[in-house]
Amino acid sequence: MCKQCESKPVYEFTNKRKLCSRCFINWFEKKFFYIIRKFRLIRHGDIVGYKVGSDFRVVVLEELLKKFSKKAMIEVVKENTENRKFSVSQTSRIQEVRDNKKATKIAIASTIDSEADEIIHELIRGNANLKRVAPIQKIKGEIFIKPLYLFLDQEVLLYAKIKRLKFKEKTEDKDKISKFINILEEKHPEVKRAVVNSYLELY
Repeated sequence: MCKQCESKPVYEFTNKRKLCSRCFINWFEKKFFYIIRKFRLIRHGDIVGYKVGSDFRVVVLEELLKKFSKKAMIEVVKENTENRKFSVSQTSRIQEVRDNKKATKIAIASTIDSEADEIIHELIRGNANLKRVAPIQKIKGEIFIKPLYLFLDQEVLLYAKIKRLKFKEKTEDKDKISKFINILEEKHPEVKRAVVNSYLELY
């Protein structure tokens, strides 16, 4: 049972702490605001752009950015995707930078899962440059931020389902390394979080 509400739990952390749906939403949104403060992702006067899409991560990011904009009095705008392609690959690489001149920062729906996957792939390739897995990146003068940086995919998905947000679940093609990482996470929960936290100690 949820200790705070004594209601049926919908989520259990690895430390056996359980949350009901209401407490989970409260925890999730507070953590979202904490991530923004911790990494100084958004500041007063920023105009934050975001991509519209049907992926659950993108839908949740849009929902929370709008909520944050009302609380912090900042402007959020939809990215103009009519004349270009803006996407984040399976391993969260930015394929093309944005061309919307209005937004001062672009929010990307990247989570612990995608970041841990990218870190491990880069280390296996022997690439010591891990700047692109940082919670905030500067590429060709553009600033990209990751407000979902400390969330697991399963947490983001649960938030979307509880809030009844409209999204489409898609099957992602994964290589052998990504499949191995997921198997490792199943057997040893918190592995992905540990990888990202280890990176942050160096960040």
